[in-house]
Amino acid sequence: WTPVGAAGSDRRLPVLVWVHGGAYLCGAGSQPLYDGSSLVHASVRDGVPAVIVTVNYRMGAFGFADLTELDDRFQANCGLSDVLAALRWVQRNIERFGGDPDRVTFFGESAGGGVVTTLLTSPAARGLFAGAIAQSSPASSVYDHRRGDYYAQLLLGRLDPEQQPTAQELRKTDIRALVAASGGLFNEIPVRYPGTIAFAPVVDGDLVPVDPLAAVAAGDSLPVPLLIGTNRDETTLFKWMKSPLMPVTDEQVDAMFELIAQEQPELVIPDLPVVHAAYPGSRGKARSMGISRDLGFRMPAVWFAQAHSRRAPVHLYRFDWATPVFRVLGIGAAHATELPYVWGNPASATRDISYKLGGRRTGTRLTRRTQRRWLNFAASGDPTAGDRHARWQAYTVEEPHSLLIDAADEAVTGIDAALLEAWGSDVLSFR
Repeated sequence: WTPVGAAGSDRRLPVLVWVHGGAYLCGAGSQPLYDGSSLVHASVRDGVPAVIVTVNYRMGAFGFADLTELDDRFQANCGLSDVLAALRWVQRNIERFGGDPDRVTFFGESAGGGVVTTLLTSPAARGLFAGAIAQSSPASSVYDHRRGDYYAQLLLGRLDPEQQPTAQELRKTDIRALVAASGGLFNEIPVRYPGTIAFAPVVDGDLVPVDPLAAVAAGDSLPVPLLIGTNRDETTLFKWMKSPLMPVTDEQVDAMFELIAQEQPELVIPDLPVVHAAYPGSRGKARSMGISRDLGFRMPAVWFAQAHSRRAPVHLYRFDWATPVFRVLGIGAAHATELPYVWGNPASATRDISYKLGGRRTGTRLTRRTQRRWLNFAASGDPTAGDRHARWQAYTVEEPHSLLIDAADEAVTGIDAALLEAWGSDVLSFR
């Protein structure tokens, strides 16, 4: 999507390249939610005209099954290869659309945010983007070859429980069978191994040389500005959908910690009573959902922000806004609820209930502020350039500034202090 008259001109406008989410299993850049028209109109309206690009990538077994043990001609992280190919295409061609290849901002949400944080530490992505935005990134859900191979074996077992297929047989497997096996494994893994997902990037020694959070901690991330954050109530979406993807009960959370301790005995795991103390006023399922949210999303974002802030400017946010009906339903600021405000599009469902009990006027103002900040970041690396609202300062370890995005945005400092005291600064994740 381009502003009128930009394509074929000599203009060099900032470019935003979007990679969609969907737990590395589903979704598409062509979803109505990601129609770039509103964002382009907003960019012209606010005086920061920009070009918007959405991309697709292989998912499920096709994109993230690590089959390299079956045959070394298979490649791990095919989905990441696709995104890198798209970014290279943008570098070669975006000037024809009025875009500036030197001002490409790479942004994504959920699994798409995970692609962003993973490629932020990949040498293969060097020079392909000048800024990055990671929304609700599962930054710590990148697995080693051992786990990747084990989950691939489970996938093959679903295709043929009696005998593992050969590489040649696998290439001849009906696509629908692979899709069905991907879906089945997707539902099985988080039940058997709470806190993990079936498909995710793996450390392959190539596109992902080392674990991204270890790489960023070692100062090996690409030195580009980063805007990163999460939503206040990430896990309510998974509870509402009755999805096993995130642990939401005491039993599931306890099993998750036990699994981490079994697999990584050398890891110093925070005492659960200490962690529980970081959630005053919450108990039972509410506390478990908070713990799951923070281990899966918030703490990886904070850990990534802390480390990357030593390489380049970082702006950290938390999205707190929920429409009245979402508050009544107990959904709140759930996973992905920021997307309509970034893109300026209503939810893709036929019946959008977001404003059934009001809040549209506030939501419209919030959309304008959010779009302006994302566009300002793409244009200059500073989301608050020319902003008359809450001043969003860069995050550093010494001055941990954040922006709470709500009906009235609020600039805050040290909002994650209690969580950092409970969880510590050492990354806690599966491998």
